[in-house]
Amino acid sequence: MPRKSRIEFAGAHYHVINRGNYKDWIFKTEGARRSFLECLKLCCEAQGWELHSWCLMSNHYHLLIHTPEPNLVEGMKWLQSTFANRFNRYRKVNGHVFQGRYKAILLDSDALGPVSHYIHLNPVRAGLVSVEQLQDFVDSSFHQMWHPRRRWSFCRFDCFLEAAGGLVDKPRDRLLYRDYLAWLSSEPSERKRLGFENMVRGWVKGSRDFKQAVLKDLSDAQIQKVVEFDAAEMREPRWERAVIRALERLGRTDSELRTEAKGAEWKVAVARHLRERCLTPNRWIAERLNMGATSSVQSLVSRHRKQKHGKNSNWILLNHEKLD
Repeated sequence: MPRKSRIEFAGAHYHVINRGNYKDWIFKTEGARRSFLECLKLCCEAQGWELHSWCLMSNHYHLLIHTPEPNLVEGMKWLQSTFANRFNRYRKVNGHVFQGRYKAILLDSDALGPVSHYIHLNPVRAGLVSVEQLQDFVDSSFHQMWHPRRRWSFCRFDCFLEAAGGLVDKPRDRLLYRDYLAWLSSEPSERKRLGFENMVRGWVKGSRDFKQAVLKDLSDAQIQKVVEFDAAEMREPRWERAVIRALERLGRTDSELRTEAKGAEWKVAVARHLRERCLTPNRWIAERLNMGATSSVQSLVSRHRKQKHGKNSNWILLNHEKLD
């Protein structure tokens, strides 16, 4: 089966995650951790990447990478294959080390702070250390932030310090950042607001404008290639593209989705188009089109189907040709 495409462009930020094959431990030993970090360091230097935050756990890793050049695929291919070869050679075994291709979630600039907080709290959620001991967890960017002499030259900590209340890279503010993480770990409502529950889901994290800007720069063929061979949540780019085109066709704006009635006929026509042309879930439609409850979308679309097309000018306009 062909592999899914990656969205690459100069200046992109990604939250990259992967796990051991069958969720097996890959960073159990000191040697394995040091080997991966050596590969990561070489890769960042060779590709010109900036590393905002990172963390190694027993069976997976998290990286927040900035790619000044569109070279994520090239770099990650080298990183994972080189480490896997070293891992297997040391153990005199063959086979897959990782469970498959890495997951790379595209990030808006506003998402860099929350994603970094999520990454830094990984060992706390796993019960490996308390927040007060985070500086002692060596396999994390938090440890490097805390100990400036141990930093790599390509590490950048400004984004998550700034996002924690305008902090800067000074001793006092590093302590305040740890205090912020302690507060965040005890505040489920704030973690929910920052999107911790969905941090490793989807294809992008950021504002709706950011998503639309990315999609507008991609061709239909590229969008299809991104979503065709991926998991269900990766189909969102296609749904988003269909919404953008539907609004353009109807002469409507994104702000009107938020201000007009939940059951406005033109919104129902768009909802029906998404259901029938893109197989979009009612839940996603309800949220994206601001149509209230999921059950309401289902009811409104069903009623719309029973109407004669001659009375549905918006529906006719939407389906003059396919929009997806």
